[in-house]
Amino acid sequence: MTEGTTTSAAAEGADTLTRLEQEGEIAADYLEGLLDIADLDGDIDMDVEADRASVSIISDTGGRDLQKLVGRDGEVLEALQELTRLAVHRETGDRSRLMLDIAGYRAKKRTELSELGAKAAAEAKSSGQAVKLDAMTPFERKVVHDAVKAAGLRSESEGEEPQRFVVVLPA
Repeated sequence: MTEGTTTSAAAEGADTLTRLEQEGEIAADYLEGLLDIADLDGDIDMDVEADRASVSIISDTGGRDLQKLVGRDGEVLEALQELTRLAVHRETGDRSRLMLDIAGYRAKKRTELSELGAKAAAEAKSSGQAVKLDAMTPFERKVVHDAVKAAGLRSESEGEEPQRFVVVLPA
């Protein structure tokens, strides 16, 4: 790699980081407006994780009010994430892959799904049979695929939305 290529790659990385930080700022402004309209208290935390903007709404008071924004099985959270992505798209003109978490729901879900993926991988290894899991959202499937890969096995998604599910394949 030449020095010019290294400098170019570093500049591209800085541009990407700046763009993702801008997405986070736009999303934070949008979500602050939403919290004001709904008369809910919450602090907004922004970060960049795995090449995507990540925004979290957290509460010092335990987040009981924020649970309304999560909804049953995260349905409201998913809808708010899509609305926030649309708000970012409207401002930037670019499609956003922003991730939204409210009251730690996604973080907790990620931990549970990683454990599920590891268990399914262990079962597939020991039995030599494919293990089919229940239908999941794209976010949930991604977490399970990552956990299975970390366990040294392969997995794939099958079915049609919203009934798409993960199949863990034996070695």
